[in-house]
Amino acid sequence: MHIPLDYETLRVIWWALMGVLLIGFALTDGYDLGVASLLPFVGRTDDERRLVINSVAPHWEGHQVWFILGGGAIFAAWPFVYAVSFSGFYLAMFLVLAALILRPVAFKYRSKHADAAWRARWDWALFVGGLVPALVFGVAVGNVLQGAPFRLDSDLRSHYEGTLLGLFSPFALLTGLLSVSMLALHGAGWLSLKIEEGPALARARRYGGIAALASVILFALGGVLVATGKIGFRIEGIVDSAGPSNPHYSATIAAAGAWLDNYGKHPWMVAAPALGLLGPIIAWFGIRQRSHVINFAGSSLATTGIIATVGLSMFPFILPSSIDPGSSLTVWNASSSHLTLWIMLLVTIIFLPIVLGYTAWAFRVMFGRITLRDVQTNPDFY
Repeated sequence: MHIPLDYETLRVIWWALMGVLLIGFALTDGYDLGVASLLPFVGRTDDERRLVINSVAPHWEGHQVWFILGGGAIFAAWPFVYAVSFSGFYLAMFLVLAALILRPVAFKYRSKHADAAWRARWDWALFVGGLVPALVFGVAVGNVLQGAPFRLDSDLRSHYEGTLLGLFSPFALLTGLLSVSMLALHGAGWLSLKIEEGPALARARRYGGIAALASVILFALGGVLVATGKIGFRIEGIVDSAGPSNPHYSATIAAAGAWLDNYGKHPWMVAAPALGLLGPIIAWFGIRQRSHVINFAGSSLATTGIIATVGLSMFPFILPSSIDPGSSLTVWNASSSHLTLWIMLLVTIIFLPIVLGYTAWAFRVMFGRITLRDVQTNPDFY
C-alpha cells in the first residue's frame, strides 16, 4: 500500500495531535475541574453552589470525549508509552478515576434530597472530584519531566520500580500545584462567563486573581528548577527518525538542563513559555477590568502555553526513564507502524471535525448566563 507521507512526518503529526488532544482536554474538562475545586469557596449558600454547579452541568459529560480520545491515541499511536505509563502509574490513574467517578454521582444525587448535610457532603465530593485529578495530572507531568523509574529488558518488557508515594517528589508536587492553580484560574474564568453578577461571581474573581498570581510564580519557579536542577535528557549520536520502533536502538543520557536545548535550536518555541507567563497576567487584567472575555481568554492562553511548554521542551522525548535512560521512549522509537499511523490519521481527519463541530454546537445552544432565578425555578437544574 502506498502511503503518501513518510514515517518521520507521520510520527511528528501524531506527536502534535497528542498535544492537541491534551490541550483540548485541559481547555474543556479543565474548567470543569477548576469550577469543582472552587465550589466550596465560591458558593456560600445552597443557591450559590447550585449556580456554580449548573454553570458546567450542560457540558461536563461531553468533555469526557477528550479524555477518552487522549487515552485511545496513546494506545494506538504510542503502544510502548501506553504499556509503560498505564502499568507503572496504575495506582495514580486509579486514584484519578476514583475521583472522576465521584463527579457524575455527586451531580446526579446532590439535589435528590433537601437536607443541608446531605448536599454539603456531595459538594465536598465534587470538590475532591475536581481537585484530585487536577493535582495528580500535574504530578504526572512532573514525573515525566524528571523521568519515570522504569526499564525495558531485552524482550522490551517493562519493569516499573517506583511507588505511588514516590511519585510525589518536591518537583512533582510543584507541578501538581501549578496544575491546580492553572485549572482553578480557568474555572474562575468560566464562571465569569456563565454566572450572573453577585457575591458568587465576586468570590470567583477574587480566587481567580489568587490563582493567576500562583500560576505565574509556580510556572516561573518550575522553569528555574528545570534550567538549574538535575532535570533533562538528551539523545546521543545519530537519530534515525524513520527507524524501527525499538527503544534499544537509540542512546539516551540524563543531562541537566537538556530540556532547554530545543529553544536554542528553534527560537520560535519560546512563544509557548511566554504564553504560559503572559496568560495568567492577561486573565488577572481581565479580572481587574471586569472583562469576562479577557479573563477567560487569558486563562485559556495560560493553559495552552503551559502544556505546550512541556511538550516542546521534551521533544522528541515522550517518557524518559530515570533509572535506565537507554529505555527512554521517544517520538522516533515508540510509535506504531507506518501503516497504522496513516490509517489512524485518515480516521482522525474524518472524525475530529465532527467532535469539534458538535462541541461548538453544544456551546452555542447553551450560550448565556445562569441566574439565581433560573436555579430556583428551573426543574431541570441540579
